[in-house]
Amino acid sequence: MLQALAIRDVVLIERLDLAFGPGLSVLTGETGAGKSILLDSLGLALGQRAEAGLVRAGQNQASVSAAFQPPTSHPAFALLIEQGIEAEDEIVLRRVVQADGKSRAFVNDQPVGVALLRRLGALLVEVQGQHDQVGLADPAGHAALLDAFGALETDRTQVATAHRAWRDAERALDAAQKAIAEAQADEEWLRHAVAELGALAPQEGEEEALATRRQGLQHGERRAEAVAAALAELTPRDRRRGGGPADALRSAARALERMPGQDQAQQEGIQPALTLLGMAQDALSEAETLLTRMVQDAAPDPRALEQTEERLFALRAAARKHAVAVVELPDLLESLKARLSSLDAGTGRVAALEKAARENRTAYVAAANALTQARTEAGARLEKALSRELVPLKLDRARVTATLTPRPEAAWGADGQDRVEFLVSTNPGQTPGALAKIASGGELSRLMLALKVVLSRGSPVPTLVFDEVDSGIGGATAAAVGDRLTKVAARVQVLVVTHSPQVAARGAAHFQVAKRLRDGRAETRVLALDTGARREEIARMLAGEKVTEAARAAADELLAAVG
Repeated sequence: MLQALAIRDVVLIERLDLAFGPGLSVLTGETGAGKSILLDSLGLALGQRAEAGLVRAGQNQASVSAAFQPPTSHPAFALLIEQGIEAEDEIVLRRVVQADGKSRAFVNDQPVGVALLRRLGALLVEVQGQHDQVGLADPAGHAALLDAFGALETDRTQVATAHRAWRDAERALDAAQKAIAEAQADEEWLRHAVAELGALAPQEGEEEALATRRQGLQHGERRAEAVAAALAELTPRDRRRGGGPADALRSAARALERMPGQDQAQQEGIQPALTLLGMAQDALSEAETLLTRMVQDAAPDPRALEQTEERLFALRAAARKHAVAVVELPDLLESLKARLSSLDAGTGRVAALEKAARENRTAYVAAANALTQARTEAGARLEKALSRELVPLKLDRARVTATLTPRPEAAWGADGQDRVEFLVSTNPGQTPGALAKIASGGELSRLMLALKVVLSRGSPVPTLVFDEVDSGIGGATAAAVGDRLTKVAARVQVLVVTHSPQVAARGAAHFQVAKRLRDGRAETRVLALDTGARREEIARMLAGEKVTEAARAAADELLAAVG
C-alpha cells in the first residue's frame, strides 16, 4: 500500500509530507483548494507526463516521492529483480522535474527510465478519475479479472500447461522438418563426407599422438645419421686402399717395429709408443664395434616416419576441408552420421511429431473450450452481481456485460482462445461499448466503483484512488457510494477525493485540503483531521459557507451511523 507521499515545490505546495494507513482515506476541501494538485503529484511519481507548469513559481525544480510497502509476493518485486534493482521491503518511486520541463526518475534512489517508473506505478496504484481511467478501462486485464472473479485459476493453469505442451510439440516438429529439409538438400555431400571421414576414422587425441611420434622418429633418424657419420670416419670406404684411422695406427706400429739398428736401450724407448699404439688400436676397434651396434639397433623403420606423416597430414587436410580443428573431427563425423540417420529415419520421426502436435493441439483446444465455457458462466454471474451494485448507485439503467470474442488461431495464447472485454450500455437500447467511451465522467467513476466492489479480489494493485466518484449525486446514492468504497477498502487501500459528506464520514482517515495566503502568496496545505476537526469539516460540507449547529448535529449522525 501507499505509506507516504512527499511533495516539494509543486504548483501551490511548498513542502508537504503525508502518511497513509490501510482502509479508506478521504480527502476533502473546497473547490480550488488544490486537491487536483495532490493527484497530479502522485501521478508524477507514478510516471505520468511531466510538465514545466508543475514547478512552483520561482523554484528550479519540483520533486515527488511515493513510498509503498506491498506484500512480498507482489509482482512489483519481480519487476525490480528483472531490472537489476535491489528489492527492499519498501519501494520508493521518486520524480524530479526541472523548471524547463525535463525530468528524472528514481526507484529506491537508483536512476531509471520513466517507462519503468510507469510500469511499477501501474502495478502499485490504480487511479479512477472522471476523465482518464486506467486499470479496469484497459481491456488487456479483463480476462484475468474475470478468471479471478470466477475462481478459474485451475482452468487457466490447465490451458497454460496445454498451450506450452502444444507449442513445444510444434517447435520440435518445425525443427525436425527444417533439419530434414537441410539434410535432403545436402544428401549427396553428406553421404560422401560420412564415407570419407568414416574411412579416415579419426580418433580422439590422435593428432597429438601422431605429432609426438613424428617428432620422435625425426629425432631418431637424425641420431642414426650422426652415428653412421661417426662410424664412416672410423671405417675406410675402401678397405683395400686403406686410409682409415685403424690402418693408420697399424701402419705406424709396423713402422716402429721395423726400425733398423736398434739396441737394447732404443728398444726400451720405442716400446711405450708401441704399447700406446696397441691400446689405441684396441680402443678404436671397441668404438667401431659399439658404433656398429648402435647403427644396427637405432636403424629407423624406413616407412614408419612416412606413414606417420601421411596419417597426420591426412587428418589435417580433412580438418581444413571441413573448417574445424583436427580434435573436432570425431565429433563432426558423429554429427554427420546423426544427420544422415535423421534423414534416413526422418519420415517416421516427422510423422510421430506431427501426431504429437495434433494431439497436443486437441488437448489445448479442449482445455481452452472448457475455460471459455467457464468464463461464459462466470460472465453471467458477474453481470448479475454488477446489476445489484448498479441500482443503488443510480445506474439502474446501465448494463455491463463480459463479452468473449474468439481470437484467430495465430493469437491463441496461454490465457485461452478468447478476447475478454467488459462492455457497458448506460441506457436501454444502446449498443454496448468500451467502458471509457460510453459513460459520462461521473457515471464512469461509479461504474468503476461497482466493478471494483465485485472484482477487487482479482487485482494485484494494492492501492486504489477515486477522484470525485460521487460527482453529481447526493443523499442515498452518495451513501451507497460510501458503503461500496468501504467494502473495497476492506480488501485494498482506498484513497478518495470527495465532496460528499456521506462518503467523507466513511473514512478511516480524513485529510482536509485547504488554500491559504502566506506572505501574499497562495499556498495549499493538507491537514490530518482529528475527531473534532473532522466533525467541523463534515458539517461544512453539509451546510456550506456558514456552519450551523444543525449541520454539526447532522455530521454527528453521519459519523455515528458508520462508527
